[in-house]
Amino acid sequence: MESTNNEVAHEFRFFRVYKDGRVEKFEWTQNQKIPPSDDPITGVQSKDVVISTEPSISARIFLPKIHDPTQKLPLLFYIHGGGFCFESAFSSLYHNHLISLASKANAIAVSIEYGLFPERPIPACYEDSWAGLQWVASHVNRNGSESWLNKYADFNRVFIGGDSGGGNVSHTLAVRVGSIGLPGIKVVGVILVHPFFGGMEDDQMWLYMCPTNGGLEDPRLKPPQEDLAKLGCERVLIIFAEKDHLRGVGECYYKELKKSGWVGTVEAVEHEGEGHIFHLMKPDCEKAVDLVNKFASFINRQE
Repeated sequence: MESTNNEVAHEFRFFRVYKDGRVEKFEWTQNQKIPPSDDPITGVQSKDVVISTEPSISARIFLPKIHDPTQKLPLLFYIHGGGFCFESAFSSLYHNHLISLASKANAIAVSIEYGLFPERPIPACYEDSWAGLQWVASHVNRNGSESWLNKYADFNRVFIGGDSGGGNVSHTLAVRVGSIGLPGIKVVGVILVHPFFGGMEDDQMWLYMCPTNGGLEDPRLKPPQEDLAKLGCERVLIIFAEKDHLRGVGECYYKELKKSGWVGTVEAVEHEGEGHIFHLMKPDCEKAVDLVNKFASFINRQE
């Protein structure tokens, strides 16, 4: 029989939980997925690939317009935001954003489609994203399953990036690269856009979505200095928005990273007067264009 128990046990930013265990995501978190396509304006092509069937992990790959077939391109491994429970690499918001990033940076982009709560609770987002990065690494001998990576990717110029919850996952991937390595791959940099970390009211939501959590000091939620010190990259870019509700926890991460003993370089950019993920909602505004430009210049910097 269908449950008639509508008494709410928990109410979080993105969903509510009823006392009978049902999880109801708020209507505004629903998103429509769109198919891959070739963009007539930028010349960026996209396609979808299956990384794993059990669990189900896939990705959308973006290839910028090729001017020199012999030139190898940097690769951006991107993790979308959405509070670990909504949004998609296949939504129009992220499809269009990744077209802009691939075009402006002249980079191949792999946008991972990872498992979401409640169907797949945390740590699915971390494990699926790590599996996706390992799948990218499986192409280093130019005989992997995806021809675009075999032919065009420069595996000595790999970048990990993401926004909001995807920024949190990006950090965890960089810690794993620094801790256990990723043979054949050089992760040059990590870009965190409006990242989520512990130290705010949404911590309880993250803990609920992660049944096997370590409490408020869980290293995925609140990175300890020993994790920060072993980030497996040379440089980090953190992009803030002045009116973002995650601005404070991002600032704490920035300060802790600077004093952690990590040997790389970290820089920060802030867009005044803007809120969380404004660049996805207003992609044509001046500051959103600046964000994409900062992203691209970070990827293409020669050092």
